[in-house]
Amino acid sequence: MPRIIGASLTEHRDETRRRLFAAFARLLEERGFDAVTLADVAAEAGIGRTAVYNHVPDKETLLLEYIGHETRGWLAELDAALAGVADPVEQLRVYVRRQLAMRRSFHMPAGLRAAVSPEAQARLREHAAPVEDTLRRILRAGMKAGVFVEQPVEVAIGLVNACLTARVAVGRGGERQPTSAVESFVLRAVGVADA
Repeated sequence: MPRIIGASLTEHRDETRRRLFAAFARLLEERGFDAVTLADVAAEAGIGRTAVYNHVPDKETLLLEYIGHETRGWLAELDAALAGVADPVEQLRVYVRRQLAMRRSFHMPAGLRAAVSPEAQARLREHAAPVEDTLRRILRAGMKAGVFVEQPVEVAIGLVNACLTARVAVGRGGERQPTSAVESFVLRAVGVADA
């Protein structure tokens, strides 16, 4: 009989999933999606190989659940950081800072979308929707208040998020650009003159 981690089955399940996600993240970073197996994840997590199948049927499902878990946690942190911030300019600053901080600690392997099924690709895109909704609200509020230049919101969302991707936020030698430089660039892009 497998050993229960925690005081209850709920705690056991939560702790097992936390271990699976942490192990999966480490292995993704080290090896890439294609080179990781569920057996590797189980071994890295310190749980039985068959126990993984109590949580996910396959590697793509593990990826999707991991991304969902990370996105929900990040959105909760973003919502907490935005709580009580009424000024759209300051809201955008918070969004930019949080995105850059998240990208420093959470790295999705290059070429991941090509390594998964079309169905998984579509589900990966779905995880970006709540993040884009937050940015959409910030941009619309800023345009309504007259502090951001009027422009197509959907185009602005894509451009702002493109500015926050790792390739833009990292210089030629691999060093990270100062958050303030990226923040100022994004604010100037939406029309904040004194960014």
